[in-house]
Amino acid sequence: MTNLISPYRQHKRDVMIARILDTARTIMRTEGVAALSMQELARRLDMRAPSLYHYFSSKMDIYDALFRYGFTLFGEYLTETIQGAQNWQEELHLVIKGYMEFALENPELYQLCFERPVPGFVPSAESLQVSFGMLHQSTERVSKLLPIVDTDLNEKQVTDLIIAIMHGLTALHIANEPDLPVGEGRFGSLIPAVVSVLDKAWVRK
Repeated sequence: MTNLISPYRQHKRDVMIARILDTARTIMRTEGVAALSMQELARRLDMRAPSLYHYFSSKMDIYDALFRYGFTLFGEYLTETIQGAQNWQEELHLVIKGYMEFALENPELYQLCFERPVPGFVPSAESLQVSFGMLHQSTERVSKLLPIVDTDLNEKQVTDLIIAIMHGLTALHIANEPDLPVGEGRFGSLIPAVVSVLDKAWVRK
């Protein structure tokens, strides 16, 4: 016989899960992504550490939920950011800018999703499907760009090139001038220059 959870109990469970994840993000943001511990998490939630296991099977399970949420949030963020772009140059500018903005606004999710700050953490198949889904969408957008630009690179290479550029600029901006907004500083101000370089390289003569 299947045990059904009442809507009220499910709602309470969902609220508690959200509290756990929000508190975990706070710890990760202030103490470091790899510094998350079940004991500290329980202390801040005013509960016993074993009680956390009613909601998550392990600390890695919490990381996995946040990895999945981070990519979901980033996908929604990017979709909204590039709306209204009139050409590929403008869309590229918005993509790089949006990536950097997301990283500055959500540093703990950015590190968890796009770097490897937690030794031994391996995302679940479900979470990887979310991240690979985003990568596939990006590659599909690039494939529509290729017929109108002059490059010998294929869609996967162009996608990887753009990822390398936006991650490189963002990582350097955060490492050197994290308090400056996007568009300012040594690396944050280079976004228009990057787009200009690719425009000159790719526009058909």
